[in-house]
Amino acid sequence: MATGASVAAGGGLGLVACTALVVGNMIGSGIFLLPASLAAFGPISLVGWTVTSLGALVLAVIFGRLSRIVTRTGGPYAYTEAGFGEFAGFIIAWGYWIALWTGNAGVAVALAGYVGFLFPGIGASQSSSLAVALISIWTLTLVNIRGVAEAGLVQIVTTVLKLVPLVLIGTLGFLWVDGANFTPWNTSGQSDLAAISAAAALTLWAYLGLESATVPAGDVIDPERTIPRATILGVLIAAAVYISVTTVAIGVVPSAELAASAAPLADAARVMWGGTGGILVAIGAVISTFGTLNGFTLLTGQVPYGAALDRVFPERLGHLSRYGTPANALVFSNLLASILVAMNFAQGLVGAFNAIILLAVMSSLLPYALCALAELMILLRTGRSVAGPQLARVAVLGALGFLYALWAIYGAGAETVFLGFLLILAGIPVHVAIKWRNRNVIREET
Repeated sequence: MATGASVAAGGGLGLVACTALVVGNMIGSGIFLLPASLAAFGPISLVGWTVTSLGALVLAVIFGRLSRIVTRTGGPYAYTEAGFGEFAGFIIAWGYWIALWTGNAGVAVALAGYVGFLFPGIGASQSSSLAVALISIWTLTLVNIRGVAEAGLVQIVTTVLKLVPLVLIGTLGFLWVDGANFTPWNTSGQSDLAAISAAAALTLWAYLGLESATVPAGDVIDPERTIPRATILGVLIAAAVYISVTTVAIGVVPSAELAASAAPLADAARVMWGGTGGILVAIGAVISTFGTLNGFTLLTGQVPYGAALDRVFPERLGHLSRYGTPANALVFSNLLASILVAMNFAQGLVGAFNAIILLAVMSSLLPYALCALAELMILLRTGRSVAGPQLARVAVLGALGFLYALWAIYGAGAETVFLGFLLILAGIPVHVAIKWRNRNVIREET
């Protein structure tokens, strides 16, 4: 990655581009496939959306505040390292990096599903769908290797194009809503609390990326003002779109049909506006997921790059290409994403999507939980004195973010938490190896 000055000279990432990065990374595969995943819970899933939206807004405020205190590249990794120290910083960098490349895999699967809706021959062939997912990953890896400014332009264009069909569904779609589809309220067979918790864990997937503007801080113009505004504005836009669109999908398509759909919003549009409407929404979904894949791809390079510069990740991931971008980090991250896509495709599209997104959510929640309390820890470590009301505000905000992250971990389910925990623990030997190498390098330098 080039320095902030050099990127800014070429345009950099301003408020519009940063907001597009946040909105683009959130509004993507989640809203276009989650109505099918949530149909098993029934309309009660809308409560899950609401709770998750409030939790995401709290996290957005927290990340906005942290971006003013810690301006280094790295986002959650940089904040955790500043608040909790080097080892905690590594664990968060490791977990957050896992969340990014697993997220890329989930988005690519969703993209393949909507391409299959537009071209039934591809949808009917597992190998063709897999090829679409992999080609998308590597096309955008090459775009991001070319430069951050190019990736930012792609993000603005795709974000604008994706919002058009979603706004139409979330507004005009209410004219086709059938109230009978909202009963029974809870179809999961679980208690209301369990159903809401499980739905909230799935819906958090749609908010992963809310911290996107904090990660490439070195490439953001006036980051202390731009990043907080872009983060909060992006979450508010996404929340309005998510809740309205899901309400319409539930109200238009019967739950059994919705649960079996590989392209739920396209099916809803087909009910409302006929075959042409379904095709137009499917095109919007392809553009949307392509834009989200682009945004997550950018982050899969930035996070390991920032950690490598601090000698927390392997040194080779901190090398820059001739374009000034972390090409090694991009290639390695998306190689892992490609392997994950190939391993899970045998479960079918919706099954692969659900398994991957829950893993991505679990990997993100530990970084979110620690970042919620990072500002308090930074105040303690630096010895800064703050007025009582300000300290109380920081403490309340941190407690809300931390409790929300814990609740979302509970909702992810035992199997997902177990697998996510194993993946995070797998990073400890890597940390030991890097520390050993760093010690030898320091000895050689002295």
